[in-house]
Amino acid sequence: MQLQERENLSTSLFDLSPRQKSILSAIREFVREELIPVELDLIHRGFYALEPVLNEKRQKVKALGLWLPQIPSEYGGLGLSLFEHGLVSQELGQTLIGHYAFNCQAPDSGNMEILIEHGTPDQQERFLKPLLNGDIRSCFSMTEPEHAGSNPTVMSTTAISDGDNYVINGHKWFTSSADGAAFAVVMAITNPEDQKHSRASQILVPLDTPGVERVRNIPVMGETGDGWGSHAEMRYTNVRVPKANLLGKEGHGFAIAQNRLGPGRIHHCMRWLGICERAFDLMCSYAVRREIAPGRTLADQQTIQNWVAESRAEINAARLLVLDTAHKIDTLGHYAARDDVSLIKFHVANVLQHVLDRALQTHGGLGMTDDTPIAYWTRHERAARIYDGPDEVHKWSVARRILESYQ
Repeated sequence: MQLQERENLSTSLFDLSPRQKSILSAIREFVREELIPVELDLIHRGFYALEPVLNEKRQKVKALGLWLPQIPSEYGGLGLSLFEHGLVSQELGQTLIGHYAFNCQAPDSGNMEILIEHGTPDQQERFLKPLLNGDIRSCFSMTEPEHAGSNPTVMSTTAISDGDNYVINGHKWFTSSADGAAFAVVMAITNPEDQKHSRASQILVPLDTPGVERVRNIPVMGETGDGWGSHAEMRYTNVRVPKANLLGKEGHGFAIAQNRLGPGRIHHCMRWLGICERAFDLMCSYAVRREIAPGRTLADQQTIQNWVAESRAEINAARLLVLDTAHKIDTLGHYAARDDVSLIKFHVANVLQHVLDRALQTHGGLGMTDDTPIAYWTRHERAARIYDGPDEVHKWSVARRILESYQ
């Protein structure tokens, strides 16, 4: 797809300001000229091998004034609304390294947001400022292998009060990006006798604290990854941290996590739509040039034509659904948009699977290789239907509320 056509698809229905259009244009050009040419090195060589190049790209992003698009201006960001950042996230999602280059990548972006909202001045000085500057990375340690991740109110990790300290013991996994991170936000039970939504707290744990162990980077469909591009199994054994590291109030861990997940799901969905756009481009470009017989290409096949039409319709419709949800959160708040958030989470995750699968199938054997980003996304984004709440939980949740309105 040509650049101008993509601009029209992204912004034609929305009255964007000149500043917003300028930001999107600059990001689009940066992604195309600076990031896509080096992205496959992440797959072939790993994060740490690519990190020096990524650091150079990050400095260029800072110089362009595009750093931290999702963060308020008083903290050094662009101060974009959730709706505006959604459009940015779609552009960045078109490359494997887009969000990282702009320092708005998960899990750091969510940790920045909760530190801004709930962190003390000391916590912000120690943890938030270097995170905002890109000097360190962080991780979020909540899911446990012994319990269903679909019910985060049930966990075994505890933080026992001992004078001015907490002593943390527990077993976590899928602590994304823990490899090389400076600290973790750990969910642990501090108030076991309270109601289920008031039992857990969030505690900031430097990963060089005695008793913290990164057991392994978990292979995801055969790929272990490293650095930011990895998911770790963690053990916390008699980990002693000061109570000053408590994020927010004791027993408010679940509420803070929910506040974190609302915007995070917008970020994810728009990133997924960016992946869809890139996969769509790759599919169409390959189809028109791949000969299957003299004078005939894949693009002449009705099946491919159906896939192109279906993908275009699904991507456009999903984008409108997500941006409408982002606008509702911006104007009415998270609670008013809770059904919409559930809808976009499972719907866009499935659109992503459909588009990726069609793109891979169109590429045939090439699609199974790492000569394009399609196979990487297929491996890593199948989890889109699981993390931040599996499809089935979101469907159950929104359907229950809809049906209650009829009773």
